[in-house]
Amino acid sequence: MALKIPIIGAVAALLQLGMALAARGETRFQLATSADFLALPVLHLPAAAVIGVLAALSAGAAAWALHRARARAAIGIGVKAILGAAFALSFLTWVGAGRDSVIPLVTILSSALALSVPLVFGSLAGLIGERSGTINIAIEGQLLGGAFLGAVVASMASSPWVGLIAAPLAGILVALLLALFGLKHRVHQIVVGVVLNVLVLGLTSFLFSTVLAHNPAGLNAAMRLPALPIPVLAQIPVIGPVMFKQTILVYLMYLAVAVLSVMLFRSRWGLRMRACGEHPKAADTVGINVMRTRVNNLVLGGALAGLGGAFFTLGSGLAFTKDMAAGNGYIALAAMILGGWRPLGALGASLLFGFATAVGQTISVIGSPVPANIILMIPYVVTILAVAGFVGKVRAPAAEGVPYP
Repeated sequence: MALKIPIIGAVAALLQLGMALAARGETRFQLATSADFLALPVLHLPAAAVIGVLAALSAGAAAWALHRARARAAIGIGVKAILGAAFALSFLTWVGAGRDSVIPLVTILSSALALSVPLVFGSLAGLIGERSGTINIAIEGQLLGGAFLGAVVASMASSPWVGLIAAPLAGILVALLLALFGLKHRVHQIVVGVVLNVLVLGLTSFLFSTVLAHNPAGLNAAMRLPALPIPVLAQIPVIGPVMFKQTILVYLMYLAVAVLSVMLFRSRWGLRMRACGEHPKAADTVGINVMRTRVNNLVLGGALAGLGGAFFTLGSGLAFTKDMAAGNGYIALAAMILGGWRPLGALGASLLFGFATAVGQTISVIGSPVPANIILMIPYVVTILAVAGFVGKVRAPAAEGVPYP
């Protein structure tokens, strides 16, 4: 297990070396969109040289990881980040080598952050539930329900802000159904979660076809939350437009991750929640109401997932369509597992999947020597490799999915 990262790094360096040998001509990078006043000149860089430098960086990171593994020391997240970033930049450089198209780096980063919003909210919802002992497979249904209710209420009220308030209610409703059948009646929680996903998908598809389609202007208008640039911070080159020129949903995501990171491990609420997920009988012995704790956390997680679902409609300026969640709830579960049931880990894993999706979308637009179907597979392949490669390093809460009392 300790040698996995060095092996991955060595393989990545060899692949990058092959890309460097195959690259011809220059690659043009644009650090900001042309419409932004912070737009920087397009950088013309020799593709082979850039990939060669990045390959050397990957090889160095792999050697350092091997040294740390032999010493039985922690490799650290920095080495993994270097390997991932170096390989991603090498791939983008190879794709753009000798082409007239420009690689919009800031646009890719902005898209990656936006695409990770539902994944972060969904993974936080799953994290809160499983830390207290409840398996929440119904994240997909909560995301979809939030997207649907947010769009409908926003259209009826002619305000995306009202829709944003309504979206968490859909997630809460799905969470209450999960609590009713999975906790009170002790039905297998994974089965209940899958059934709820199918139920929400069927219900929203039916209402879309029979109700929304007949009055799209009044019930399913495309409404978008405005971007809220943060003064001073939004003017920082490259980073500013990516992180601090976003909608309220992104800022709420920052806040949710920060608050949960503190509350989960440094508060009485977090201690009680983790006790219910690890040893509910011991928690009950010291006076903690296990059932109430689990239900409350399911409701909180449902509200967060509903907010994440609002991204598909209100956050993107789109009208609701069938199956808008498109499997993001299951990817959110993978992000939660990859992140080790920790808020910051879930954030990092969600950003990884969001970046993979953004790269795939960008490459499919600018053109690539790789077939389009392979490009569309990138985020799902990354999900499989990430979970298959790192899931053995994390441990789920001991009592998750176990009914109590």
